[in-house]
Amino acid sequence: MSNSSDPFSLLTPRRKITGISAILLPFDAQREIDWAGFDAHVMRTAQAGLIPAVNMDTGYVNLLDDATREMVLDRTRRLLGGKSFVAGAFIGDAPGDGWKVDRYLRQIELIQQRGGTPVIFPSHGLNSLHDDDVVAAHRKLADHTDRFIGFELGQMFAPFGRIYSLETFRGLMEIPQCVGAKHSSLRRDLEWQRLALRNQVRPDFHVYTGNDLAIDMVMFGSDYLLGLSTFAPEEFAIRDQYWEQGNPAFFELNDTLQYLGNFAFREPVPAYKHSAAMFLHLRGWIRTDFTHTANAHRPASDRDVLQNIVGRLQTCTTARP
Repeated sequence: MSNSSDPFSLLTPRRKITGISAILLPFDAQREIDWAGFDAHVMRTAQAGLIPAVNMDTGYVNLLDDATREMVLDRTRRLLGGKSFVAGAFIGDAPGDGWKVDRYLRQIELIQQRGGTPVIFPSHGLNSLHDDDVVAAHRKLADHTDRFIGFELGQMFAPFGRIYSLETFRGLMEIPQCVGAKHSSLRRDLEWQRLALRNQVRPDFHVYTGNDLAIDMVMFGSDYLLGLSTFAPEEFAIRDQYWEQGNPAFFELNDTLQYLGNFAFREPVPAYKHSAAMFLHLRGWIRTDFTHTANAHRPASDRDVLQNIVGRLQTCTTARP
């Protein structure tokens, strides 16, 4: 039996990793959405073998209006032609608001109509509930869907985030329709606890790491739903193949990707989306490195560091054994 106090007991070599990659929503020089760049990145991600995740934090979901979020869903469905994708079931509420179940059900419906799997975003209203009521709220949502992904989000990413107690996490695992949960505390110890509990209670349940500062959590049995993988979906897919093959090249490529994560996800953490735009622009994949006007920004000097990492990734992957 795995023990979270002994993380080495959780190590799972030669495991097939399920990778879900949040899609950056790019902008053009007029600060309008670069839909061509979005389309290409969705396809690039799917062709690499990762599952695209749209309307997530990386896609500025909390800064978009309802019409734009629906347009993202429509384009994703059309692009993927029935292939898997996940999407954030996000409701914009305010501190002091109560639990708005009808708004969540509407978001779930919109995603399911287009063939996606909903990711249940936290909200101020959901956070107002006690632990038992959080589980009951998710059970109510489960009555209207055959599968969904839960979501623990640290407040360093968004003010409406919440990390649940381990007992609440267990309650989510016990909902059959909840096929996994994204854990974004940026803490290894909390994620190890969840992995140990998963191994004991429901081995088919996916713990999707959202820890962009510890992407090697896949070695311990986590899958992932990351913003960092939007920088380099093909390299993440290669890294995952190396782990499944038992190829030691995993470590050098993982180290380079982690260097990118440590640089891009430094404080203020939400500015990682500007880092992503810079990186994708340097790779020639999007037209500009502009972001949503409400997003935090990085200094222009970051481009030199990011360009160096682009080169390091090319070296890691072109020298594939």
